Amino acid sequence: MGINFVKQFVPAGLSRDKQLFAPGFSADEDVIKAVGGSMLGMFISSHWAHDMDHPENKRFVADFQKEYGRLPSLYASQGYDAALMMDAAVRDVKGNVDDKKGLQKALEAKRFKSARGDFKFNTNHYPVQNYYLRAIGKDVSGRITNKTTGTIFTNHADAYVAQCKMK
Repeated sequence: MGINFVKQFVPAGLSRDKQLFAPGFSADEDVIKAVGGSMLGMFISSHWAHDMDHPENKRFVADFQKEYGRLPSLYASQGYDAALMMDAAVRDVKGNVDDKKGLQKALEAKRFKSARGDFKFNTNHYPVQNYYLRAIGKDVSGRITNKTTGTIFTNHADAYVAQCKMK
């Protein structure tokens, strides 16, 4: 339904006096591929971007493009990070996944290099991370994609952390 909403937003004439802004999941690379040019000029916010300039992200994006022939989505970056985090935690407990406390401690330690850059876990296990403003436009190859335009939040924590009973 989200794809159809964006596809109909421009032809319905709503883009003449309204700027569309969405969360990153609503306008990631897979959605852009499905919708196309109707998304040009749209703004999104996200905690990850394929054009982030650090070695781990560059490696992830290059490897993903080589394997799949397209830019990775936000979902792909999160899956990649989750696999790296689980691998690091299992290594920390030397494969003993029955050690639940040790495994939890290893997961919280975040001993892996994330595609999203530096982040840490808050007391409620929600990431403390940056969020970026991105605009949908054309890259140098003419493909429609997200481009990072700036940082919205730096080291942003969950607003409800104080209400969480996790310690």
